Amino acid sequence: MRRKARISRYWMDNQGTPGYLIAPGFFCPTLELPWRNNKQNYSCITEGIYVCTLHNSPKFGLVYHITDVAGRTWILTHWGNLAGDRTLGYKTHSEGCVLLGSYRGKINGQRAVLLSLPMVKRFIDYMDRKDFELEIINKF
Repeated sequence: MRRKARISRYWMDNQGTPGYLIAPGFFCPTLELPWRNNKQNYSCITEGIYVCTLHNSPKFGLVYHITDVAGRTWILTHWGNLAGDRTLGYKTHSEGCVLLGSYRGKINGQRAVLLSLPMVKRFIDYMDRKDFELEIINKF
């Protein structure tokens, strides 16, 4: 039986879309780009249920790939801190992917997730490096 996890998003503004990744016995803050009509490289992805598979990214190393996202390619759960709207002058480490963090904070006044790389590694270990089903929902 495939494991399951959920990302619940709680609000959205130009600094990004914060949420929480929750699985039985696991919890961490997330940060995604703001909603921009699912525009590739500028928007978080649509709500839905996705299968995530382990992937060795040339840039980010071992991460999960969120597969079969309509209109999008190579959406990952990876390390990074910021996910603001760069067209409005905010910084971002995401082009549509989900950033995992150990806790929330700010970098130069911008909303961020912090200690991201250790949390990505912890999550991969928690999932036993196996595929899982991810549900993404908006609570706003």
